[in-house]
Amino acid sequence: MDLKDKKIGFTLTGSFCTFQKVIPKMKEIKKLGAEIIPIMSFNSYNLDTKFGKAKDFIEEIENITGKEIIHTIQGAEPIGPKKMTDIMIIAPCSGNTMAKLACDIIDTPATMAAKSHLRNNRPLVIAPSTNNGLSGNAENIGKLLNRKNYYFVPFRQDNPITKPRSIVFDAEYIIKSIEYALDGEQISPILI
Repeated sequence: MDLKDKKIGFTLTGSFCTFQKVIPKMKEIKKLGAEIIPIMSFNSYNLDTKFGKAKDFIEEIENITGKEIIHTIQGAEPIGPKKMTDIMIIAPCSGNTMAKLACDIIDTPATMAAKSHLRNNRPLVIAPSTNNGLSGNAENIGKLLNRKNYYFVPFRQDNPITKPRSIVFDAEYIIKSIEYALDGEQISPILI
């Protein structure tokens, strides 16, 4: 599937350790001719961490996309009614955000963007990054895998020795996962 002229909602949530893997993929997607609508959760938009300052990430993302980041619930709500996106990816998708999606809790810009986008029966791609993916969040991953229009970027254990329940997506599969999802297919294998 060609990404040229596709409108891609690109949502970042609070798994800050993966931002340096995700932002270069935004650049690649933009070079392929897609229009990127950037969205950030409250935490990803506002918190400085050991992985970088929020204002620096915001500036970089807005420079890549040429668009102001959607970072409020009110800003995210029109995505569906206005049919602003052909596909949406949440990368990284924190365990907190996956749990909220699985339980239909819509209280952040990220979850509102997903809900609003899904009302049009269009694909939503999840790039999981969470320390409890193989424990408390495994149930939520299972729920989302069984829902219509949800697709996953392949993932693996993050660090099986020191964080045995942690999982993280493989950034090299982001673009391919989007292409497959646009065709209504889950890329496989999911576990790599």
